[in-house]
Amino acid sequence: MSHIVQLATKYEQELLHGGVPFDEYPRPQMRRDSYLCLNGEWDFKIRQNDKVKYSGRILVPFVPESRISGFFQSINKKDVMIYEREFVLNEDFLQDRVILHFGACDQYASVYVNGVFVGKNTGGYLPFSFDITDVARLGSNTVRVEAKDPLCKDLPYGKQTSHRGGMWYTKTSGIWQTVWIESVPREYVQSIKISTDLHGALIKVSGGSVEKTLMFEGKSYNFSSDEFRLEVESPRLWTPDDPHLYEFELVCGNDKISSYFGLRTISIETRGDRSVICLNGKPIFCHGLLDQGYFSDGVFLPATPQGFKDDILKMKKCGFNMLRKHIKLEPDLFYYYCDKYGMLVFQDMINSGNYSFFVDTALPTLFLKKGVSHRASKRRRIEFEKNCEGIIHSLYNHPSVIYYTIFNEGWGQFSPAEFYKKLKTLDPSRVYDTTSGWFKVSQSDVESDHVYFKPIKLKAVKGKPMVLSEFGGYVCKIDGHSFNTKNTYGYKLLDSVEAFENALISLYEDQVLSAIDDGLCAAVYTQISDVEDETNGLLTYDRKVLKVNAERMNHMSRRLYENFNNQY
Repeated sequence: MSHIVQLATKYEQELLHGGVPFDEYPRPQMRRDSYLCLNGEWDFKIRQNDKVKYSGRILVPFVPESRISGFFQSINKKDVMIYEREFVLNEDFLQDRVILHFGACDQYASVYVNGVFVGKNTGGYLPFSFDITDVARLGSNTVRVEAKDPLCKDLPYGKQTSHRGGMWYTKTSGIWQTVWIESVPREYVQSIKISTDLHGALIKVSGGSVEKTLMFEGKSYNFSSDEFRLEVESPRLWTPDDPHLYEFELVCGNDKISSYFGLRTISIETRGDRSVICLNGKPIFCHGLLDQGYFSDGVFLPATPQGFKDDILKMKKCGFNMLRKHIKLEPDLFYYYCDKYGMLVFQDMINSGNYSFFVDTALPTLFLKKGVSHRASKRRRIEFEKNCEGIIHSLYNHPSVIYYTIFNEGWGQFSPAEFYKKLKTLDPSRVYDTTSGWFKVSQSDVESDHVYFKPIKLKAVKGKPMVLSEFGGYVCKIDGHSFNTKNTYGYKLLDSVEAFENALISLYEDQVLSAIDDGLCAAVYTQISDVEDETNGLLTYDRKVLKVNAERMNHMSRRLYENFNNQY
């Protein structure tokens, strides 16, 4: 299609110089010296009905639908993607056990090492791993992945579609996060769970039954149980303005892990006649942006991790302190950068099931915002619950993650009260927005509304913080930086950067500031960047143009915080 433009980014220039893409350690809170990154060029075939349709190379971890993968074609629902590469294990690397890790592979994956089947995985967003000790060998080895992506609606799939357009985006298939190997002792730590308060951290260890030693700030603490309470002298609390991270090492026999934590609490508290979200016991205004995590180079990933960093740091310069990660789970690196640079995260669960524009969008936009829910098959229920629990487990240790959205605008929504209870029990330390936008239930920590096409007028609900979980969506299309030169999607069209910036500032001055007076404690503007046809981002899709003056936006942000702080 001639009206579709392939937008290059500055990040992909690094790929031209060779090296291993996304070779930064993929699990920053479970770091070992043992690390072999398998990203890079793999042999790649497409097979359908026992016939090979394509044979060539692909650059992992980028999806085959992305230009920088080197394949740059759509994957048919009947296609089998076959990835294969060689890797070498030497004596210096090998310990007792060898673990093969995948950050994510969409939607079905079967894995073979040296021709032997080692395991399979279902679902496109969660990490998975296999112990390949019994089939791996010293010297040369091969790994083979056979993946399928029929875009099964019983599995979480986010905003992927077979026919992209508007608010639905390019389908992404196969391996899309780092593939890596580590070697560990026979007794090793499988996971750690870190629960913090304002004075210290409770560290729970899974795996490794031998005596353990925790090293922190020059001191060593020995313990033999599965958990240890670490008290911190003169604690320095984690906040967006001061995102202090405490580093520690955990030794379990011959296993040694480096990790970190941030001291902070999240709570909902009453101040006068209002309920507010509190960070470390103090009311905080969560001033944020919708972040869908799409990039013009790698689609589901930026060409390099710097793309994640720049999104966070540019929005910090504009005064934002929060990103709502929308219907997507990112690589662990993204959340590490949010921890490190001080960016709060509102994390969405990932929808499954069929979407109805009429029921899920048109009617609630006009008037019907209650009493609607969908049915889910047994399989969809099981897979959605597994995915939600996996997200909570994956993100539990990150201080930046403070809030979960279970269902968004009714998409695939079912049994919301039940899921609120289950997830809140699993992790009671975060805020839960059960039904973001509409089709509300009483079992939710917040009163959550989306407002487009009309003035922001919110109704307070006793006992629940008021959250404007989506608004704005103003469009400014930049010539030379737009994915679709023909079609445009958004909610209010502005014909210049100046008009866009003025309209955005006016929206905050005329409506958000007054909503804070009425009790608003969080607001999520749509959105951080353009995504394909959507040109309602503060950044263009290629991340080359920031459509607002950062200083002016930062000044506006300070006014929001000051107005909020004056209320409490």
